[in-house]
Amino acid sequence: MPPKKFWGHFFVKLSNMDFLVFQVPMLTIQALLDGLLLGILFALIAYGMALQWGVMNIINIAQGDLVILGGYIAYFMYLYGIHPAWGVIVAPIIMYFVGVGLYKLVINKVVDRDLFISILATFGISILFMQLMNFAFGADVVLANSGYGTTMLFDNSVTLPNSKIFSAFISILFAICLVIYMKKSKLGRAIRATAQNARAAKILGVDTEKVYAATFGINAALCGVAGALISITFTIHPYMGLPYTIRSFMIVIVAGLGNLPGVALSGMGLGVFEEFADYILGTEFRIGSVFLLLVLILVYRRFKLSRKREYLK
Repeated sequence: MPPKKFWGHFFVKLSNMDFLVFQVPMLTIQALLDGLLLGILFALIAYGMALQWGVMNIINIAQGDLVILGGYIAYFMYLYGIHPAWGVIVAPIIMYFVGVGLYKLVINKVVDRDLFISILATFGISILFMQLMNFAFGADVVLANSGYGTTMLFDNSVTLPNSKIFSAFISILFAICLVIYMKKSKLGRAIRATAQNARAAKILGVDTEKVYAATFGINAALCGVAGALISITFTIHPYMGLPYTIRSFMIVIVAGLGNLPGVALSGMGLGVFEEFADYILGTEFRIGSVFLLLVLILVYRRFKLSRKREYLK
């Protein structure tokens, strides 16, 4: 598309904002509610990434692929006549052991190494998972139909799929359970101690190897829950993991490590941004707008860091 034609098309899309906000306010409410429900699910995935990043200093490029694998577990159950909602229980159990296995085979070799090494290692895992899922399930887009129906609001002007409401509720429930577990359990306290200072925790008798394995397993379990919810709410295919990785990375960058309220707010903010981008620019620009937002966030963080360095000089 020629540049002049592209920008003309872009500004026509942008004019949809006036139509969305001022002329049809119910569409604004629809986009807002859809975005909030979607963002809660994003926050659950991002919390897993923040947890293992904070404890192990690893950026997991395969985060989204773990999510999609969890989705295929629920879809597999659906194919055999089991309601896919049961995947919310089954997928995290299976994915926990997948995570522990990945740690013992690969991740333990890159803990305490350069961050770039972990990116390369998990990128390799991502490619492997994509090819395995493609081989096992094919490249077709699939959905585990939950049959939950819809909820109508504001005299049927706003439509919310009950699967989205269910996904948001389960995401919140798992997040609360994990917070309680991290505060009350022995392993949870060991994980928190390791995140603060791994060397000191090891001196005090904490088995950091066990902590690292459990942390990566918990992250994979959260991805399994999110994947099962995504499979009954949206569609999945083997090559759609990267956008979920990018979303999680963005949320963690904005919220910071160990900041659960920040992760929740950033996740919901990203969900709302995506929905409005979808309504205003069109579905074809939805993922592109996410990548553009990532670039802007990284540029801003770089600018902020350079300003701080100049101040310290």
